Amino acid sequence: MPSAVIITGPGFQDHDVVYTYYRLLEEGWHVDVATRNGADVIGKYGVPLPMDKTAKPLVAFDQLDAAAYDAVILTGGHEAPDRVRQDAHVLDFVRAMDREEKVVAGLCHGPWIMVSAGVLKGRTACAYIGLRDDVVNAGANVVDSDVIVDGHIITCSYYAYVGRFMRAVFDTVAEKAGQTRSAAA
Repeated sequence: MPSAVIITGPGFQDHDVVYTYYRLLEEGWHVDVATRNGADVIGKYGVPLPMDKTAKPLVAFDQLDAAAYDAVILTGGHEAPDRVRQDAHVLDFVRAMDREEKVVAGLCHGPWIMVSAGVLKGRTACAYIGLRDDVVNAGANVVDSDVIVDGHIITCSYYAYVGRFMRAVFDTVAEKAGQTRSAAA
């Protein structure tokens, strides 16, 4: 069973986390959600984490281990990624995922974390207009697109494209595992 961790914090973009979390579960993935100290947080529009009574406790940033995951999902919401990218544990984890060529996927403002981790240099990426300059200054070749897959690095320019973003995550992980994904996304 593939596994992923969604990394976020207070003020996350609610639908980014809700959609990615339940799509991962729907595909049969093991899913963790990580926050600083594993603390409960509230999204921009009031969605709490953990989201429901079936959700597992949140994972603390200092417990993240690249060996445990096939993919990391970095969600948006402006406030959350800006806070998260200041955490050394998260940056070390994202760098480890990149070194191991595991899927590192950033949605909307999520690539800010990728910028701070230094994993976009020399990559082709797309970017939300509000962080385009940051992604360019991080050394990425930024193109105007909904979703870009560059090897194991996936970027999505806006949350309206989250369906395509998740298909790219599923397809890239399956491809890396030498499988063909047959489930409808």
